[in-house]
Amino acid sequence: MQRIAFLLYPGFQVMSLAAISAFEFANLEIGEDHYEIIYVSETGGPITSSIGMTVDTRAFHEPDFDTLAVSGAPGIAVPTPGEQRYVQEALTRSRRVASICTGAFVLAEAGVLDGRRATTHWSVARELQARYPKIKMEEDRIFIIDGSVWTSAGMTAGVDLALAMVEKDLGADVARAVAKKLVVYHRRAGGQSQFSALLDMEPKSDRIQSALTYAKRNLHTTLSVEQLADVAHLSPRQFSRAFREETGQSPAKAVETLRVEAARLMMEDGRHPIDVVARETGFADRERMRRAFLRAFGQPPQAIRRNARGAEL
Repeated sequence: MQRIAFLLYPGFQVMSLAAISAFEFANLEIGEDHYEIIYVSETGGPITSSIGMTVDTRAFHEPDFDTLAVSGAPGIAVPTPGEQRYVQEALTRSRRVASICTGAFVLAEAGVLDGRRATTHWSVARELQARYPKIKMEEDRIFIIDGSVWTSAGMTAGVDLALAMVEKDLGADVARAVAKKLVVYHRRAGGQSQFSALLDMEPKSDRIQSALTYAKRNLHTTLSVEQLADVAHLSPRQFSRAFREETGQSPAKAVETLRVEAARLMMEDGRHPIDVVARETGFADRERMRRAFLRAFGQPPQAIRRNARGAEL
């Protein structure tokens, strides 16, 4: 049996515990208790979360578990000296040490992330880098595995991290079945971006939103302004003006952004040749897609794929 300890501290965010479901359903899937979940804290006893929910915990002793997962908090987590020592000891005694969201600050303060690749929630990623310059920060990642240390982005990324652990421990078929039961995508690759092009544009009207949604569902086709305007029930001129007012960019630029995002996900997935990715996302040919990637990321598609593979090593 693998024992997984979640390190909690006053003011932890309860969403950090969502990752537990992946281990629970893995046990159900294989029909045995492969994982045991325990909660630890420096003081032991009830620990109160940021929203007032309490969780009963065990006081720190010598780490005798397979994996230590440090919870996140709504703000930047500041560990006590005792918590730092516990994390440092766990690094030498446990197979894995992980952080969820801002739990990365606990690992960083303990020196666990020095010289390692790491990520955290995008809103505090640069703060983490500024405070701990020895970290090889990758602020746009869902999760990163660097040796025995695993770090994840915002709270829901903890589920992706847990699914990756299940896959490593029990195989892809079990992880896929667990993801299906949790009704989540199996599974966002560690190298996947934390951001969504549709969310970033944030159109104000249903008409422009419907046009963008249509575009995302039909990236493999030729998407003209006239076609999108028809979906929005506007004339091409009205549509172009309204689109720019609401999103700050032209329809053509927005479509390219959606194509690049979709192509990036396919490249990170790693299962499709570049020509297929270019065709399926509407770039028509790999050279056009390469130029779009350089504009968006400053890197060609092949580099994005290499980075994604490296993120999960």
